[in-house]
Amino acid sequence: MKVPCALTIAGSDSGGGAGIAADLKTFAALGVHGLCVVTAVTAQNTQGVDAIFDLSPEFVAQQLDTLMQDFEVEWAKTGMLSNADIIEAVEKGVKRYGLRLVVDPVMVSATGAPLLRADALHSLIRLIGGAELVTPNVPEAQKLSGVRIHGLREMRVAARAIAKLGPKAVLVKGGHLAGREVVDLLYADGKYTVFVGPRVPGKPAHGTGCSFSAAITAGLAKGLSLRQAVGEARDFIAKAVEGKLDVGKGVKPINPMMPLLLDADRWRALQDVWAAAQLLASTPKFAKLIPEVGVNIAVVPLGAKATSDVIGLSGRIIRVDGQPRLTGFPMLGGSEHVANIALTASRHDPRIRAAMNLRFSQEILRACRKLGLTVAGFDRTREPGGVKTMVWGTEQAIGRAGAVPDVIFDRGAKGKEAMIRLLGRSAVEVARLAIKIARIV
Repeated sequence: MKVPCALTIAGSDSGGGAGIAADLKTFAALGVHGLCVVTAVTAQNTQGVDAIFDLSPEFVAQQLDTLMQDFEVEWAKTGMLSNADIIEAVEKGVKRYGLRLVVDPVMVSATGAPLLRADALHSLIRLIGGAELVTPNVPEAQKLSGVRIHGLREMRVAARAIAKLGPKAVLVKGGHLAGREVVDLLYADGKYTVFVGPRVPGKPAHGTGCSFSAAITAGLAKGLSLRQAVGEARDFIAKAVEGKLDVGKGVKPINPMMPLLLDADRWRALQDVWAAAQLLASTPKFAKLIPEVGVNIAVVPLGAKATSDVIGLSGRIIRVDGQPRLTGFPMLGGSEHVANIALTASRHDPRIRAAMNLRFSQEILRACRKLGLTVAGFDRTREPGGVKTMVWGTEQAIGRAGAVPDVIFDRGAKGKEAMIRLLGRSAVEVARLAIKIARIV
């Protein structure tokens, strides 16, 4: 399978959170074959950098020469370039091979350690002058432009000032600024493009800048336009930051594999709902548990935040001539009521990912208790205004049980059918549980 190659020229993070480790993981996650030229080796972890060993400029150049003798490479990115001699070797190599360059002007690590010698700044500015894109964060943009940045207005001024150094485009990253949203500003071809998105809650993560610039480089290597590459990289990095890894005792590293994990888990959820629906539809005894509104099944994939992110059936399992019949198929947003129950339950206990609804009867509740299931209910007649019924009701039932119960029921209200819901780790698990109940009833 022929895939594009992208090159990272950067330092090695022994903690695996930033530098070439983050870049190569990002390239791989985005379908690009990653190559690397190591400029420095660090002794670091999530708490800080203990030591830096710079490789010789000659060996940096040798790595690049060896790679270019074999691979087809158009796009490269730079990260940690700690001294002027290394930067000069990189600059010569980039010109020699006509590489199109994304410069991430790394100056300080996430833990506060300096990664660029003070006397190397002039050399870095010269390298930036030949770049296709430079991606400074706010502190780096202030250093390069001399502009104190407080918001978007100053970001525009700084971007223009940095553009005068010679790069074709400037992306000022606004993650260091306060606010509920993260604002990034792209200045290219004399035009500004503002990217705005919600800030991922929590403490700052390690490797964000490295992976962001690597994701942009990967997009460019795949033929995306600059604006498309930046936009897709923002989406990628938001998921990677949200899925940051709970490792080490210091700044938690991002997880460049998170977008892949989310996609894989969404597919697993689709398969899970489909397998459960087919199992129920092929079990005649299940028909006695089907309510008038029919049965839906919902599974919460990793990263789901709203019912539109939850997998449910587009239709229902209904009763026809005394037999269960499947009328829908799994899809995102295929359920609302059952999805809200599963989503609310999963927020209390991430192990609980699935829910389905059943007909209400005392006989079915007795069967549930006979199987040793925990049962809790809520009273729809006490529902306050302005709430989502299934969210409120699930919270009520969890509060009464002291944990997420196996079964949540309500006796209905005017115009609302009474209902029982089963909860579990997977759709197939709750489907099998429903079949056990059907055999008792």
